Amino acid sequence: MDNDAMAKTAGTGRTRADVIFEQLRYDILNGYYAPGSKLPFAELGSRYEASTGVLREVLPRLVEQGLATNEAQLGFRVVTVSVDDLERLTDARCAIETMVARLSVESGDVAWEARLVAAHHALTRTTWLDDPHGLAAWVSLAPAERAHLVPVRDEWATLHEAFHHTLLEGCDNPYLIATATKLRRIADVYRYWSADESERVHRDVDGEHKAILDAALARDAQGCADLLADHIRLTTELLVAVQRARAETVDA
Repeated sequence: MDNDAMAKTAGTGRTRADVIFEQLRYDILNGYYAPGSKLPFAELGSRYEASTGVLREVLPRLVEQGLATNEAQLGFRVVTVSVDDLERLTDARCAIETMVARLSVESGDVAWEARLVAAHHALTRTTWLDDPHGLAAWVSLAPAERAHLVPVRDEWATLHEAFHHTLLEGCDNPYLIATATKLRRIADVYRYWSADESERVHRDVDGEHKAILDAALARDAQGCADLLADHIRLTTELLVAVQRARAETVDA
């Protein structure tokens, strides 16, 4: 890391481990490390210029977020994925995340409303693709090729997570929020695993977010929860369709 980068890290109060964690998480979510792949210390240390000590701090944080596993004799790996697990994860999210959203809408204060509006505004003002003009060409590429050419913008991914997290922040039970947040982060792996971002062309993601926002501001707790469940399940349906289509292509 150069002196300017070190100064920036120090100035923001972030540790070296924080920086490496964010870089590694981003690489996992954008497909550089495929689901189930190993996360060996030597390779990670070389790629991120990180010491073993820093990596020993970073990797357990990935496990805590549900993005990696750590097993005896196997070491750290990116979490494995499957259609069956995705469907079970979706059921869990719809049960827990929608409950937290409902409680949030019921008890969130005016300051929470303001944060939610601000989070939504920032999200709608940010494009999701690094090169929006290259969308048509990018969609035609294989997932492995996409990840290295035109990744989902880190800023958009961060703002998307911020909007959904802010939606839950009105809930006064931090344990429920933490559980819902962990499930959302695991779901991110599946979103990039299927990696068919043409779904963003064929669905109105911005409209879905706006409808959730409007229901929350109207204090329609059940309506907000229902819209969130639809939002979650639609994403899953599209991801499962991509995987089944790929399987049919391989079998053909």
